[in-house]
Amino acid sequence: MQSSQAERSSGKVSVLEEAARYRILVEAVTDYAIYMLDPSGVVTSWNAGAQRIKGYTPQEIIGHHFSRFYTEEDRAAGLPEKVLAAAGQGKFEAEGWRVRKDGTRFWAHVVIDPIHNHAGELTGFAKVTRDLSERQKAQEALRHSEEQFRRLVQGVTDYAIYMLSPDGIVTNWNAGAERIEGYAPHEIIGQHFSRFYTDEDRLKGMPQQALETAVREGRFESEGQRVRKDGTRFWSHVIIDPIRSEDGELLGFAKITRDITERKQTQESLERAREALFQSQKMDAVGQLTGGVAHDFNNLLMAILGSLELLKKRLPNDPNLLRLVDNAMLGARRGATLTQRMLAFARRQELDVQPLKLPKLVSGMADLLASSLGPGAEIESDFPAGLPAVVGDENQIELALLNLCVNARDAMPEGGRIRIEARDETMAAGNSLSLRPGHYVCLSVSDTGEGMSPETLTRATEPFFTTKGVGKGTGLGLSMVHGMAEQMGGALALRSSVGRGTTAEIWLPAVEGSAKSSSQVSTTTAPGTAQGKLKVLAVDDDRLVLFNTTAMLEELGHEVVEAGSGEEALTLLEKTGFDMLITDQAMPRMTGLQLLDVVRERWPSLPVILATGYAEIPGGVQVSVPKLAKPFTERELGQALAAARSPIPSGA
Repeated sequence: MQSSQAERSSGKVSVLEEAARYRILVEAVTDYAIYMLDPSGVVTSWNAGAQRIKGYTPQEIIGHHFSRFYTEEDRAAGLPEKVLAAAGQGKFEAEGWRVRKDGTRFWAHVVIDPIHNHAGELTGFAKVTRDLSERQKAQEALRHSEEQFRRLVQGVTDYAIYMLSPDGIVTNWNAGAERIEGYAPHEIIGQHFSRFYTDEDRLKGMPQQALETAVREGRFESEGQRVRKDGTRFWSHVIIDPIRSEDGELLGFAKITRDITERKQTQESLERAREALFQSQKMDAVGQLTGGVAHDFNNLLMAILGSLELLKKRLPNDPNLLRLVDNAMLGARRGATLTQRMLAFARRQELDVQPLKLPKLVSGMADLLASSLGPGAEIESDFPAGLPAVVGDENQIELALLNLCVNARDAMPEGGRIRIEARDETMAAGNSLSLRPGHYVCLSVSDTGEGMSPETLTRATEPFFTTKGVGKGTGLGLSMVHGMAEQMGGALALRSSVGRGTTAEIWLPAVEGSAKSSSQVSTTTAPGTAQGKLKVLAVDDDRLVLFNTTAMLEELGHEVVEAGSGEEALTLLEKTGFDMLITDQAMPRMTGLQLLDVVRERWPSLPVILATGYAEIPGGVQVSVPKLAKPFTERELGQALAAARSPIPSGA
């Protein structure tokens, strides 16, 4: 009996000791508010953690209802009563705002467990509260940051920024994407991003290659054409970055697209301008070289042709000797033609620019084209009614057209069709041919021949470039046409592909309004020779040319005095009178034009002829005297003498 009582007494002590240990443990906890409520919600115990978190001492809170920890709006909504009712049915757990003694709020995690006695009766509640304010602040800051980032991305309109799933499905869409690509979010989210690619790029598998590259290399970047919702294309700069979880799992892709169409167009315009500058510089260099060579070369040809012509008159009537002289003269004339082509390419030839009707010009060349091209080429022409006149040099356009038709024939060894046609168009600023804005007529020659490869087409207008065999072409035909067209204010355009023939287009300015000549004073001379014997002063710094000119003049029956410079000519003019002055233009110290200015002032009635080895007269200078292009024949010299003695046209 005593033993049993001792055991019970010992058990009570153990329970009390254990309860004391728990009480000490609960009192020592400071990170959690642990306290008891009676069934009505009145606080019955309070630990140090509760005092630290909520601010009340045990004396201040024990005996008071726990609802004072709730916000006014929660109390008004009856939340404390609802919480106890829920806890009475089992464990209650939630997060929410609570209020400290000083009135400040904190974010709390609350657990309330019901306490029952052995009979199962509710005796109160155990309540544990944790202050999660720091975590809440961090979460709120994260949410705020994410919201700011979302607004930032959505506010960007110059870039399309959106996400893709690992399979390439669009999962979100910003305002910039809608502006650039044209799709509203509901139209594109859930669709595969490959729809932004061109058909040809999709066939090549480029969308999938882009994703694979991003996964493999950690980034994909490229430029290319993409397609908007309306089907139009634009140039884009694209970056795709893979997005991975902390453990490396691929979650999707971030894709940024920028519309660089305007930049691309600017770059292409700059490249065209650079190419045009390069071509201009190259042309200028070739022109400078050509001009100097042409002057000396024409002087040599002048001496050769003139001497051969005079020699032919003095030879006995021997067919063998005459054939040799004719052959030499033909070779010299070919040299002169070659020089003219070089000058045309370099845009240094002298042009007689007049308003021209292309249909009439082509019609007048029908017989020449038929005989030159032979029976293997079938010629067609088509000119619309009301085609405006063009501004150009008739002889040069005829020569250019003949060159193009001969090239077309040579490109059709088995024969074929050559079509000559024209159309008028208005060219805007920034056109592909770099023409000035305005009204133009396009004269085109098309063939059904072999065509040109892209490489050949690129070099087709280069001087001395030819695909013909040795001795079958100089490589200056297209170069001449190119230079001639540009000198007239137009352009040459070539379109060709292998097996599909070639089309050459000469673009010429159309005559606007009343067709007036834009040329300088015409130098067309009247046929015939000067009547009567003249005393002529011949001026040239080249002794070979001067000797030849003198011989021709004497052959025509005139008296000739020679001068090797402008200064020497002026000295002779002061000493004696002359009926005619013929002078070279390109001379050292004093040019022919400078000599002409002095003569016009001191001997205004003296007729003058200006001889030129190439178009060496400065641009914009009008010459009111006959001009004689070297190399010239005796007949051409006679015509110039007749023209020089004729009255000067009014306004000249």
